[in-house]
Parts: sequence; structure tokens; C-alpha cells
Amino acid sequence: MELVTPIETICRLILRAREMEAQDADVDTDDEVDAADSEDEFAILDDESNEAVEEEIFALLDELGDEQVEEILALAWVGRGTYDASEWSDALEAAREPDQEEPIDQIIEMPTLAAYLDAGLAAFDLNCDGVNAAD
Repeated sequence: MELVTPIETICRLILRAREMEAQDADVDTDDEVDAADSEDEFAILDDESNEAVEEEIFALLDELGDEQVEEILALAWVGRGTYDASEWSDALEAAREPDQEEPIDQIIEMPTLAAYLDAGLAAFDLNCDGVNAAD
């Protein structure tokens, strides 16, 4: 399997996804509001710092061509176990189906995107070791 998307781009995406997944606990200075009692179960998480990272991930994906975004989605599916490496062409075909949710939205909504992409690369004996993913 030969990737259309540069490995550096995938590794940069993995780094940013790790940042997004590592949310910091929000320190509540208002004694009147107990975040644990809030209706929003994620109220105790600080989304402000992660919002910028999510925007960066979205911009990175938005700059890529459709074929590259579909490839990243298929790679994440392989890493998640939806497909295995021997089903790569099936994963790519499924990522290209026009009837599904937008590939970028699917990628951003994956709760453990970094782990899925890492595992997807590993399924093809690829990794980010020694890859300069900094931009």
C-alpha cells in the first residue's frame, strides 16, 4: 500500500489529535456553581485550549484533497478495526461513498483519532518514528 497523503501530514494530525484528546480539568472559581451538578456532563472540562487545536485539525484536513481525506478516514477505520489491512481497498471505497457523513466530520468526531491513526499506520508497518511532523 502506498499512501497519497505524506506521512508527515498524518503524523502531524496524530500529534494534534493527541493534544485535542488531552483535555485539562477546568478550575471553577465560582462557589455557587458545582460543575459536577451541571446538566452538561463535560462541564468540568476546559474546551477553550482544545478549540484552537480542533480548528487547526479542521484546517489541516480542509487543505488536503478529497482523496487524501478519504485515505485518512480509511486509515483510521483500519486502526479502529472496522477493516483490516487486507481490506484496504474496501475501506477506501467506503470512505468515498457519497451517501455518508462528510469524511472530515467523521475524522474530527472520532474520540480516539490519534490511537486509530497510529494503529492504522502500524497495520501497514508504518509509524511516525523519526518523522518530522512539526509545521
